[in-house]
Amino acid sequence: MSAEQEPTVTVKLLQLLLLSTYWGMQIWVTFISSFVMDNHLNRHTYGFIQSRLVPFYLHLGSACAFFNLTIFAVHHPSDSLDDREAFQIFTLFVSVTVAAVNAQWFGQMTSDLMADMHLVEQACGLGQDIGLSSNREAYAKLSDTDAKYRGLSSRLRLYRLLSSLCNLCCIGCNFSSLCYMAENLRAL
Repeated sequence: MSAEQEPTVTVKLLQLLLLSTYWGMQIWVTFISSFVMDNHLNRHTYGFIQSRLVPFYLHLGSACAFFNLTIFAVHHPSDSLDDREAFQIFTLFVSVTVAAVNAQWFGQMTSDLMADMHLVEQACGLGQDIGLSSNREAYAKLSDTDAKYRGLSSRLRLYRLLSSLCNLCCIGCNFSSLCYMAENLRAL
């Protein structure tokens, strides 16, 4: 610890709480809930839940990342950082930046595009099938015959990809932060 004064237990607890909350949300939303919902809900219900859940998750994650960076930076003055602490500041900064971009832009665009696609699908009698991978032929046919839907689908894939890459980057940053904290534990 480079700071002149050791942070209080309350500050340490707050930082651990923020990091663990964000990490837990990331693992749950990314690897568990999406797969469960995909296998049990129809496309439009899944999309509706995702359009409400994901923006909340992204904004809460941004806030956790921001406060985590703030707490760490306050207790590690820049003039006395060692290499590991400087890397930790960098990692936390990347997490805040990428999480904010994802929350403010990619996540919102994904929700908006999904809502527009649902309207087109509903007009064609689609969207009630269970799972995102079922009835692919009907969605492919719709994409072939409707230029608007094809454009929406293409843009949605792009924004989902960018949002997923941002999310994976933040997961990596949080994993690095967890490793840093584990390395600095004195005892269990």
